[in-house]
Amino acid sequence: MISIVAALIGTGGGLAIGFKGSQHRFKQRQEETDKQIKKAKQEADKILNEARKEAREALDKAAAEEEERRAATKQHTDRLEKREKKLDEKQEALEKRQEELKQREAEVDKAKQVVYEIREQQEDKLQKISKLTKKEAAEKLHQMVERDIRADLQGLIAKLQNDAKAQAEDSARAILIGAMERIASETVAERTITSVKIDNEDIKGRIIGKEGRNIQALQKATGVDILVDDAPGVIVLSCFDPIRREVARQTLEMLIKDGRIHPARIEELLAKAQKQVQKEVVKAAEDAAREVGIVGIPPAILQLLGELRFRTSYGQNVLKHSIEMANIAGVLAEQIGADVHVCKYAALVHDLGKALTHKMEGKHHHLSGEMLRKYGVAEAVAHAAEAHHDDVEATTIEAVVIRVVDAVSAARPGARNISAENFVERMKTLENIANGFKGIEKSYAISAGREVRVFVKPGDLDDLQSIQMARDIALKIESMMNYPGTIKVTVIRETRAIEYAK
Repeated sequence: MISIVAALIGTGGGLAIGFKGSQHRFKQRQEETDKQIKKAKQEADKILNEARKEAREALDKAAAEEEERRAATKQHTDRLEKREKKLDEKQEALEKRQEELKQREAEVDKAKQVVYEIREQQEDKLQKISKLTKKEAAEKLHQMVERDIRADLQGLIAKLQNDAKAQAEDSARAILIGAMERIASETVAERTITSVKIDNEDIKGRIIGKEGRNIQALQKATGVDILVDDAPGVIVLSCFDPIRREVARQTLEMLIKDGRIHPARIEELLAKAQKQVQKEVVKAAEDAAREVGIVGIPPAILQLLGELRFRTSYGQNVLKHSIEMANIAGVLAEQIGADVHVCKYAALVHDLGKALTHKMEGKHHHLSGEMLRKYGVAEAVAHAAEAHHDDVEATTIEAVVIRVVDAVSAARPGARNISAENFVERMKTLENIANGFKGIEKSYAISAGREVRVFVKPGDLDDLQSIQMARDIALKIESMMNYPGTIKVTVIRETRAIEYAK
């Protein structure tokens, strides 16, 4: 009995222990299941959030595209409304013209009737008075009426011609005024000096250098007058050539920033500044073309166009003048039905030759046409650009537009300064006289035209020949120019020997 009870107790204990173990395993499995469910839920939430994000982005993109389509549709609608308005105006003008013609036709018919009645009266009168035959009376009457009608017609024709001329002038004036009102142009006058600000007056001494070595090297390399004591806090650069002045400005600013100021460093930074100005030339041309909406300009033409940023005509910046002309020409061409693209393109490049007049012989507008044809620009553009002066006949309406717009831009108050242009021409003449001699490397007119510095090739001239060269240049200046005071001619002959120690 006891053994049976013990067996039952052992069996019950084993069952209890087994149940407890099973319960523990079940709990572990449940926890693992909960973890998996939690992980799956997190992944589901992540997928759901990503889907929501993608849905929002898709909605935003669709909304943006819809907004762009609406804007494009509105722009197209506005253009159509504008064209429809112009057509309505033209239709009204045509109807008015037809009505005027009908009225004049009625007046002519009435006049014919009056003439016929007068003719009958005159014929009867002549037959009664002179007892002429009907044929003779008709011939005399015909002569009288013909004379009277011719006089009346001549008066009417003169009146119509005067009215048409006045109407044409009024229409042209209205079109020009309308075109100019739509273009807000700035004053584009340029000066011949540039100021460079400095933070410390001590830097002026370093720029001058020992015994003026640095400033002499800088002036010699750039061809620009450098005034360090002209005003506190600034260094003034004076030169009639804007490109030289800009190169000198960038070189000087880099020297001040770098702190190492000596002749070798000046030459190094000068070369860097020249490359930077060259990049600015191309960028200026690209910006100008983009501003007026012209694409596909050949690179060589872009180069010349960019150089106009540093050219002036009667004190007026040539590139800004060209942009102004292109804008006005586009509006004017649209008003009169000319080719807008040809007018804007030709106006933008009409003064290209001004970037070449110091390199090539010829008038600037002839050079413009020659370069445009050389690089494959359309003949309509080349002719319109070339014909903006009177010595080339304008054979197209676009060429006439360019000629008119050039005159308008030049005549605008404040646009040009004749005294500035005379000064620049005098400086150019001095340099051209010096450059005309054999053995000249380069020359600079400085000190407002009171001095010409001439750099000769040391291999072509010796010291004695350099002295004679200075005298020859001075004599030629005396014979070719009128000027107050004196002009100093300085001939510089420099030999450099360079070797490297290895």
